[in-house]
Amino acid sequence: MKEDIQEILNFYSLTAYNTSFDFDFMESRGFVIKKDIPDIMAVAKEACKIMYPKGGYKNPKMQEAWDNIFPNTNYAEKHRAVDDAIHEAKILFEMYKRGIYKIEE
Repeated sequence: MKEDIQEILNFYSLTAYNTSFDFDFMESRGFVIKKDIPDIMAVAKEACKIMYPKGGYKNPKMQEAWDNIFPNTNYAEKHRAVDDAIHEAKILFEMYKRGIYKIEE
């Protein structure tokens, strides 16, 4: 099965909310991942501009990014893989529509 998964990874570009966590996990198990599009959390950091008390922008938790980008919703993060992935994709797509998340072609 690993070869089938790697074949998919070879074909598609991937991102995640905190790619270092997800990609390090996969790479520690021998997968090779193309890292050619931005991390959703890194882009959300610049989009949300949530300050640390002592200065500088923090990496927003997914819920913080959601609340910042979609302020008029009552979504509460469920911490379940599919739900997280769906909402993280919505954050990415909204930032893309706003011209914040850029993918070079």
